Amino acid sequence: MGHTKRLVHTSEQNQLAETLKAMGHPARIAIIQYVADHPDAICTSMVQEMDLAQSTISQHLSELRRSGIIQGRSIGKKMAYRINVDRLYEVKQTLNHFFNATQQRS
Repeated sequence: MGHTKRLVHTSEQNQLAETLKAMGHPARIAIIQYVADHPDAICTSMVQEMDLAQSTISQHLSELRRSGIIQGRSIGKKMAYRINVDRLYEVKQTLNHFFNATQQRS
């Protein structure tokens, strides 16, 4: 979306759209689920479990990190990933508020 179009919407609308866009791919959902089940997972373990190339998983991990949904920390030369529970809770609260407000308008 162009910068000028972003000004038409509230910051909350833009932020929710960006978060949902980051989560809006089946591979990213699978990665989130894998990381939730395997804290401190590394990319190579995800490659072994999923039918995706290492570069593809790395790109999805980057997008999920950018959105704050997962966090990475260096362990030697590898990056270990965990769910950012605070960010996930924030997303849940935002979605609850969004759906409750929408339901009340109907």
